[in-house]
Amino acid sequence: MNASILTWLTFLPVAGAVVVLLLPGRGRAPQVFSLLLTLFLFVLALHLPAHFNYAAGFQFELNVPWISNPAIRYHVGVDGLSMWLVVLVSFLAPLGVLISWRSIQDRKREFYALLLLQQTAMYGVFIALDLILYYAFWELSIVPLALMIGMYGRTSGSRRAAIKFFLYAFISSALLLVGMIWLYSQTGTFDFVALQHQLHGWNTGAHATGLWFASLAFLLAFAVKVPIFPLHGWLRDGLSEAPTAVMMILAGKLGLYSLLRWHIGLFPVEAAHIAPLMVALAVIGILYGALLALVQTDLKYLAAYATLSAVSFVVLGIYSFTLSGMAGATYQILNESISASAFFMLLAILYERYGTFDMGRLGGVAAKMPQLATLFVITTLALIGLPSLGNFVGEFLILSGSFQTYASWTAAATVGVILSVAYMLWMVQRVFYGAQAAGVAALTPPDVNWRERAAIWPTIALMIVMGVASVFWMRAINVGVVSSMVSSGTHAHIVSSSEAASTR
Repeated sequence: MNASILTWLTFLPVAGAVVVLLLPGRGRAPQVFSLLLTLFLFVLALHLPAHFNYAAGFQFELNVPWISNPAIRYHVGVDGLSMWLVVLVSFLAPLGVLISWRSIQDRKREFYALLLLQQTAMYGVFIALDLILYYAFWELSIVPLALMIGMYGRTSGSRRAAIKFFLYAFISSALLLVGMIWLYSQTGTFDFVALQHQLHGWNTGAHATGLWFASLAFLLAFAVKVPIFPLHGWLRDGLSEAPTAVMMILAGKLGLYSLLRWHIGLFPVEAAHIAPLMVALAVIGILYGALLALVQTDLKYLAAYATLSAVSFVVLGIYSFTLSGMAGATYQILNESISASAFFMLLAILYERYGTFDMGRLGGVAAKMPQLATLFVITTLALIGLPSLGNFVGEFLILSGSFQTYASWTAAATVGVILSVAYMLWMVQRVFYGAQAAGVAALTPPDVNWRERAAIWPTIALMIVMGVASVFWMRAINVGVVSSMVSSGTHAHIVSSSEAASTR
């Protein structure tokens, strides 16, 4: 079971996608089958934390030859950095099915097949320990997302948004492939663990220039996918057109994990050298996204710029090169994915009832839908980092870690926290508790139904549990960060709390 579980998790969604395409297009067969399959995969994924060994490195490994020349292996495994992300994908998938139950009525089979295919791609990115295997899943993740944005977007601009996303992601990924091929030409391996050992000391030898350019190729591909300012050109149109289930996927997980695993993991010296620039761009992204979110009147545009600010916060923690900053960044990927997914689902419910994301046409919704208003308030408080909710723990660790190495930039980043409080609470006040808009007064829609509660309540519960019992997740994350950094040599560039205190 331990040796094969990752393979089953990864490829069962593909088999499920084939089954969905063979089901009748009418009725609810595609939704029901997809929901049952994703629930089964979530239960299967819980095997990972239940049998996780906190004293070991990569676990549930399978490492067998795939292609002899070039030497490509089917090497998969998870550690403290990736294990919870696999569980996260499994957790969000059935919620994406539930929230799409009524909103997707045309070409349902194609939608759910693409959603399951995307689940396979995300699993693959998180578990792959061979560069080419990773690249195959990385590229696969682009196609379903672009197709779902283009086919199921809400306006006539959906195809343009899909093409923009595809071009941004594909062109940068081509550079990633070039970097991978150069590494193989110099080392003869695509294996992550073998590369970590062979690349030690190369930053001062004959390969130093090539290694620097390879690290930039990796960084650029991941920075686009996060996205990091100023490579966020696809984000607003992509999120505003994407169906809700796709928005839940686009919120930075793949790119942020790849920065930790592949950029810092393979190029610790180069990453440390470029860290000041990355921290600066992260803080600019935090403030830029927050300021633009503050002036939006369209809820989806607000969500897009709030996402830019939130993922930039994680980037700050990653490149702080402190243990608390990196661990906080990893934890914040989980928190942000859960709270942002809840926010996106609540926006979808609001749109189903009133047919608009324009805050000027909304107002006083709480009088009509008090349950929805309550769920919105809780989710908003989580997003702005209220103590006792999950995001607070991640933000606190990121700020405390990054302050040790970049005090001035971190002080500027805290302004972004204040701005997030301003634009989120202003949004809640205007949409739910402001003067009732004419369109709202004219309608009496049903409040949150059982299906929507089944999608939202688990995320609300996790926001609370992850805020008050973070040690359950942080134990594996801390072990994963430390072991990963020691294996790559990054520990030589990390500032511990005691070292920072002695230098101040």
